[in-house]
Amino acid sequence: MFTQQVKEHGRMEKAAKGMPWFQSVILAGVTDVRFLKAKIRPDEDYKENSPWNIAADFNIDMSLSADGIKGMLDEYEADHQTGMDTRALADYIEEYTSGYPYLVSRICQLIDTTLVWDAFASLSDAWTEAGIDEAVKRIIADRKDPLFSSIMGKLVNYPTIVPDLRNILMKGDVIFWKPDDVAQNQLYMYGFIIKRNNTMAIANRIFEMRLYQYFLGESKKNEAFRQDALLNKSIFINEDHTLNMPLILEHFVKAQRIIHKGEEEHFLENEGRERFLTYIAPIINGTGTFSIEEQTRDQLSMDVVIHYQGQRYIVELKIWNGKRYHEDDEKQIMEYLDRFGLNTGYMVSFNFNKNKEPGVQRVNIGDKVLFEAIV
Repeated sequence: MFTQQVKEHGRMEKAAKGMPWFQSVILAGVTDVRFLKAKIRPDEDYKENSPWNIAADFNIDMSLSADGIKGMLDEYEADHQTGMDTRALADYIEEYTSGYPYLVSRICQLIDTTLVWDAFASLSDAWTEAGIDEAVKRIIADRKDPLFSSIMGKLVNYPTIVPDLRNILMKGDVIFWKPDDVAQNQLYMYGFIIKRNNTMAIANRIFEMRLYQYFLGESKKNEAFRQDALLNKSIFINEDHTLNMPLILEHFVKAQRIIHKGEEEHFLENEGRERFLTYIAPIINGTGTFSIEEQTRDQLSMDVVIHYQGQRYIVELKIWNGKRYHEDDEKQIMEYLDRFGLNTGYMVSFNFNKNKEPGVQRVNIGDKVLFEAIV
């Protein structure tokens, strides 16, 4: 049902903008829809479909806007009366998916058909941000999903793009768009990456989350951090099923001091954030997920949002760059806490000052509490 609603609202959006839209499509000899783009207009098949006698580009934006998602939810709400806030949930789904139609439809399908009784007591409980978080967690964990199989297959077939994707996610590197790069064009054609201000970006947050999971899982260089987190996992979970984040930070700082004592500063600067993500992943694995606020992912800072048992934890990972910049970082994380309606935040500072005092300290900033780990 939701798949059909996605198609219909996508058609209505394009029609309202005066854009062309498919009225009917017949698939003949296509065994899997993921091969559809590869079958349309093969390289050797040239069409004179332009007054300039060149093949016209396919420039229709196939993604759904937040308004289009809201229209779909409004129709569903009219039938089921769940009491959901369709505007807020449409925006939240769009944040995760950037309107990628399959992901929009899959989130809604899981909430509608799977989460009730399995994770929530009713549709009213499931049609919430917590329900969307749960659906996203299950999508990312699905190893048989053909969409993600296709993504991983592209990484195998085009290994030259893998370091670029890793560096975008882990280091905040800027990778310029290269119009003649075969790997970039393949991932772009399938909608896995996009071109943004002449740079390469991953198409949506769900793809990012899946790729983080892949990169952290395949890397063995931080295995000691992973094992330390697994060994202590039980003490990091409170009796009310919340995360004891201050304790996690304390153990991470201690693990860094023991495992990588005396290493060069530039190595910690390049690897520190990946180590923290490696440490947190096995603690929340199977129960929670994490995402990165894209606008904060650069070479100096990164804001991680941990989703666990319906709770959010905001952790800023930063390279110490002087007191003034530190105060700016504190202000930024306070703004994020206000945005998510939280009173407590966390910060991990990779500090190369020889006089630093490693450890975790509690700081009160107005009516907020910040736990800062100095590494």
